[in-house]
Formats: sequence, structure tokens, C-alpha cells
Amino acid sequence: MSKFNQQALQLSQATQRLQEALTETKTPMIRDSAIQRFEFCLDLTWKTLKTYLEDNKGIIVKSPKECFRVAYQQNLIDYDLKWLELVDLRNETVHTYNEDFADLVYSKLPEALNLFQSLSTILKTL
Repeated sequence: MSKFNQQALQLSQATQRLQEALTETKTPMIRDSAIQRFEFCLDLTWKTLKTYLEDNKGIIVKSPKECFRVAYQQNLIDYDLKWLELVDLRNETVHTYNEDFADLVYSKLPEALNLFQSLSTILKTL
């Protein structure tokens, strides 16, 4: 199995885990677990796209935001500032923690899940 296919499979599995967390009744532990799973999904998303771009297009990207911009230019994803916003949100979750912020992040996770699921479906066709 190629590196890209392994990463795409891992992303699909991580996305399922995020969906599982979001179907549970929200408690502080479930909220925090969902946020961690979101971080995994976003990291796997950009790294999977990075591998695809390098292996199939010969394009080297060095950061998540650059990766999403190039993925759009290569018609892998629809133009959506939400991807860039998710990168910013993920960066904040790594460096900031308080209850209000955690609740804000949690409230954005269903929309992020939809993006991850849509992309995961697209990646299966590549």
C-alpha cells in the first residue's frame, strides 16, 4: 500500500473517530476528546494532501495553509476559507486552553467533520 493510500485510510479512520465523539453526550471529557480527534484529522488531512501533491504533481508544500491553497489550485478541494480557518483553530488549540475556548472549538467541530468526510470521499477516488 502506498504512503498516500495509508494516509488516506488513516484519515478516514480518524474522521470516523471524530464522528463517534460528536455523537456522544457532551461532557468535558468528550469535548476534549473530540478536540484532540479534530487535531488528528486536520494533521492527517494536510499531510495526506501533501503526499498526493508531491507524488502525483511534483509539487512540494511546506505548511498546512500552503497545502490547502495548492490543493485548491489543483482542483483537489473546493475553495473554502474554512480550511484555512481550521488550520488557525488547530494552531490555537495546541497553544491555548481554557473552558470557554474549548467550548467554542467544540461548537465548530460538526462543520469541520463535514469537510473531513467530503475530502475523505474524494481521496478514495484518487
